[in-house]
Amino acid sequence: MPVYFNVKIYFITLINNTIQAMNNLNLKTKLFEACKSHQQKIIANLKAAMEDAQQSANEYGSPKDRYDSYRMQLLRKKDMFGQQLEKALGEFTILKKIDLTKTHTTAGFGAVVLTSGQNIFISIGIGKLIVEGKSYYVVSLQVPVCKTLVGKKKGDITELKGKEIKINDVF
Repeated sequence: MPVYFNVKIYFITLINNTIQAMNNLNLKTKLFEACKSHQQKIIANLKAAMEDAQQSANEYGSPKDRYDSYRMQLLRKKDMFGQQLEKALGEFTILKKIDLTKTHTTAGFGAVVLTSGQNIFISIGIGKLIVEGKSYYVVSLQVPVCKTLVGKKKGDITELKGKEIKINDVF
């Protein structure tokens, strides 16, 4: 084989790998934006629920007697939404720590893992999202499937609850 033919194959392979990396980065960015949007909606809904509970308590007025628990119930509801809001804000902060420019070779925080059964984005626990017409499960590192995937790379095979999981790609 002539040398120029080998060089040509090298450059074609390099271009194909670059295009694939750009597609992977584009997909990861879309997943990240979908997660961010989802989390922002949750935060907005919780803030509105807190304000509504506070407004209802204010409109009700002061307790009618010492056994009047309705106002206290409304305030407890506001506190419950406040705790949920604090958790959602914490998860949003964790989500923002993902480095979209980093290309992962092993499964870990911020990686997209394509397996024989599922497409997984390891970040925070959101659940199923549809991006580009495909289902992706957005899960945290505490989920059992993530615990079995962490540190694995493309081509590895692992097992969870007796079911074999083949890792088709990690990025």
